[in-house]
Amino acid sequence: MAGRRDPRDGVVGRGRRVLERARAPTLPPAYGAGRRIDQFGAFGHGPRRPPTGGEKDESDVTTAAVERLTGERLTLDRGGRRVLDGLSFTARAGTALIVTGANGSGKSTLLRLVAGLLRPVGGRLALTGGDPELTIGQQCHYFGHQDALKGPLTVAENLAFWRDFGGVPALAVDAALDRVGLGRLAGLPAAYLSAGQRRRLAFARLLVTARPVWLLDEPTAALDAAAEARLTEIVAGHLAAGGVVMAATHLPLALPASENLALAPGNGERAA
Repeated sequence: MAGRRDPRDGVVGRGRRVLERARAPTLPPAYGAGRRIDQFGAFGHGPRRPPTGGEKDESDVTTAAVERLTGERLTLDRGGRRVLDGLSFTARAGTALIVTGANGSGKSTLLRLVAGLLRPVGGRLALTGGDPELTIGQQCHYFGHQDALKGPLTVAENLAFWRDFGGVPALAVDAALDRVGLGRLAGLPAAYLSAGQRRRLAFARLLVTARPVWLLDEPTAALDAAAEARLTEIVAGHLAAGGVVMAATHLPLALPASENLALAPGNGERAA
């Protein structure tokens, strides 16, 4: 009898559940002096441990303190082309690392690598501080080009899903929607949102789950001036609280403290 597919990750049939999902090899991570080092044996950007309490006010949110995120001689090939070649960088808590460069220089690739979504051919990442029981990717919020929203679900339902998936509650859903200027649209299906509104809802994911490292890929794309100011204020607040931010952008971000990492295709330039 053919089993029926379980949408989570396997097949259910005759009382037995057979997992089909390929699993990454479980290799022991390296630790040292409070540093979480990922030598790319096992990645993760999935859910963190289940929440132990309810939603909190923003002032009550705590995560393990981080000092810096460091990349050492990162090398990565895609489609037979070397995109990153011996790239090193340091992103410090409280100071945004702004990643710039022409199209195809590897900005998005670098953020996806840090998030644990791509595997390099060489180099390593190290997170000084943070939670040693989690991978670096599990301590990152990745805000990419895709909005990751379900059109039939309401604005609030979409955000509640990501809060539950993330595992460490931070702001309440209503409070997060107010922060990004979408509070009055909480009951509207996401399919009816404009491009800028979808972008703001996607960004609100960073507010409902606490993670110390924010990876932002063109964060102000599709935003009007008022929404851009809101987003910049929120990012500045994350930095002021001791968070780490890496942002790939073609446009300047009005942040109080930042450093620049200029990329050219495959040249491995360092932070300025």
